[in-house]
Amino acid sequence: MPLNDLQALELLHRTIVKTVRGDSPDLSARQMALLLTVYLTEPPHTVRGMAKTLNVSKPAITRALDRLTSLKLIRRKKDEQDGRNVLIQRTDEGFVFLWKFSEVIVASARDLAIGEDSSAGEQKIKSAQMKIDTTRPVPHDLESRLAALLKNDES
Repeated sequence: MPLNDLQALELLHRTIVKTVRGDSPDLSARQMALLLTVYLTEPPHTVRGMAKTLNVSKPAITRALDRLTSLKLIRRKKDEQDGRNVLIQRTDEGFVFLWKFSEVIVASARDLAIGEDSSAGEQKIKSAQMKIDTTRPVPHDLESRLAALLKNDES
């Protein structure tokens, strides 16, 4: 079911509120855009390539990478074929972070679909916040993780 403009903003609002109430790191919009681009597009990823893709300066990409690297959500590695380039690589921690974030989005969308007040059910919000089911096998790429989440949601 497509969302109208107001519903889309409400979904974003609910998702952000749930994440700031949780214990996950707060990422800026630029950091999140960079992280999602690295995980949702095919590598290789470089600073120059990310700057072009996101239409921001290389220093801005470097600052975002500094934060994401400090959180272990991405890793930098010198390009062995071209020593001038630094490759931006995915990490297990980054996969888990985005998987948990996608679960918060799904929970927010469900709340929106059933008309639940965004302030209602504090315990429900806490249980939905960035938790991971450790009994499920952890896929090695985000696409597999998201497909597994969607499959579980349909059953």
